[in-house]
Amino acid sequence: MKKKLVVLSGAGISAESGVKTFRDSNGLWENHKVEDVASPEGFKKDPKLVLDFYNARRKQLLEVEANNAHFILAELENVFDVEIITQNVDDLHERSGSTKVLHLHGELKKARPINSDSGIITWEKDLNIGDFDFEGVQLRPHIVWFGEMVQEMDTAMEICSVADLFLIVGTSMSVFPAASLINYLPQNCEVFVIDPNLSGTYSKKENHFRTSATEGMELFRSRIINNFSD
Repeated sequence: MKKKLVVLSGAGISAESGVKTFRDSNGLWENHKVEDVASPEGFKKDPKLVLDFYNARRKQLLEVEANNAHFILAELENVFDVEIITQNVDDLHERSGSTKVLHLHGELKKARPINSDSGIITWEKDLNIGDFDFEGVQLRPHIVWFGEMVQEMDTAMEICSVADLFLIVGTSMSVFPAASLINYLPQNCEVFVIDPNLSGTYSKKENHFRTSATEGMELFRSRIINNFSD
């Protein structure tokens, strides 16, 4: 039976593909206050601004490709039972071949009605005012905005609770509730970190690769295949 490898991924793994990270150093995203484009209040105040903002993100996503870090995770499914819990709203994990991906914060290429958390549909073109679901309700991006519940957290906690190996890659562990998932791991779970800056409190020193995501995934692959594969 394959060991279960659970991965918590964040913006750092997609940044190497050219996906822009959530905030610039000045706290703005594309010169917008985050609350103006990533909150229910912002959408209520100026829905066109929010829709245009995510239309630009969606277009940019079509211009980038998965990188080697994504492909290594997909390749590891040959050896481990890999489940990815990602904070990213892009589809680069799926494009690289990973088959079990849970998006905590939603997906850029999906939309849902403004009055429901369900009714989620695939949406790869621009989303505009006047785009309705089959019941005539305005659609919005399927993104978890600030102040909204992370609907997939219960599922993520269940996945973490049966992990043999847990990898943190490309996330600062500063976004909650995602960062709290490490608290749901079994006591004997081996934890690994790929991040040049993250504190060493999450894993043993030898399991912390202070590198970029792509370089770290090469080191991680060698380490776990040599030491943890059946």
